[in-house]
Amino acid sequence: MFELKQLQCFVAVGEELHFGRAARRLHMTQPPLSRQVQMLEHELQIELLSRTSRSVRLTPAGRVFLEEARHILALSSNSMADARRIARGESGLIKMGFTAGSSYRHLPKMLAKANATLKDVTIVLQEMVTMHQLEALRSNRLDFGLLRLPIDQRGFEIACIAREPLLLALPKGHRLASGRTPKMTELDKEAFITFAPIDGRYFYELIDGLFQRASITPRYVQHVSQIHSILALVGAGIGIALVPQTSQALHFDGVVFRRLQGTQVFAELYLAWRNDNENPAAPAFRDLIIKQFALPSRQ
Repeated sequence: MFELKQLQCFVAVGEELHFGRAARRLHMTQPPLSRQVQMLEHELQIELLSRTSRSVRLTPAGRVFLEEARHILALSSNSMADARRIARGESGLIKMGFTAGSSYRHLPKMLAKANATLKDVTIVLQEMVTMHQLEALRSNRLDFGLLRLPIDQRGFEIACIAREPLLLALPKGHRLASGRTPKMTELDKEAFITFAPIDGRYFYELIDGLFQRASITPRYVQHVSQIHSILALVGAGIGIALVPQTSQALHFDGVVFRRLQGTQVFAELYLAWRNDNENPAAPAFRDLIIKQFALPSRQ
């Protein structure tokens, strides 16, 4: 089987049609160049070059093989470059999970930055609740998760990449939907739609803890997993809710968003990954996201 070195020598001679110029182009002397071409012809069992004391010409077979040789050398060069990019994390595939709420603002901003900076890295997304993301991370079905705490952090690294306040979501005609800024105490005994204790554990515990600290008792009328479902119920007049600020991007008709007077409660979003992840593309993506979005955690 012929070698790449033999192809390189033949292509140089075939393009220059002069052994001396081809040798100088390859930074070698003429005798070893001639040997490489002769070895290639012997391997192929055809004559590629017609040589005289005054000229060098390509044979008909040589003209055809010159194009093939150029193609083989280009493929080889590209393959090596691709392998190096993958090894450096500049190319590859990243599988990332995300919660539905993160897709309203935070996830698109992250993807836009990654696509602009890591042009040869493909990111495949899977929408999952935090619990399912953790299972997928542990089994290496995901490289990264965009999720909420608390989680069992053993074997994982995490970085807080977004923080936003909670807003009160009210039906348009509700008594607190207009006028002065509502107070937390005014939510006592209100019909309240909140997150499911398992699939929406983070927000369920965050909101329930807020109510306990304020010593008020809302009437929970529905527990659902997704923010858009909560806002749909609010818009239908079923009750009121506390949701992250990015929920405003959903633009539900009949829903009014308001801040609560004197209440500072923030929801945090985390990027999580296994500390033994071997995907070569993972470090470049992780470092980019941390550099651009990481915040000090308040957990």
